[in-house]
Amino acid sequence: MSFQIDCPNCGIRPVWEFHYGGPARPRPTGDGVNDRQWAEYLYNRPNVAGEATEWWYHRSACKLWFHVRRDTRTNRVFETKRFTAESANG
Repeated sequence: MSFQIDCPNCGIRPVWEFHYGGPARPRPTGDGVNDRQWAEYLYNRPNVAGEATEWWYHRSACKLWFHVRRDTRTNRVFETKRFTAESANG
């Protein structure tokens, strides 16, 4: 199913201009992070049926990585936004 994404830099574009980068989720942090926790983060991705926040890359234009909040069942895009340190914490 084709859909459009509103790039925070370039505006609304067809999805084929972008590359899906996986779910947006917090990285393991701290001195006590072990190999198992890193493996879980890197290889066990959630497969959400419904609303999800994801990484997308605008490969055909501005080369920006950003977050897209969309419904994975219908591809309806609710929101797009640049990634910032503040958005990582909330």
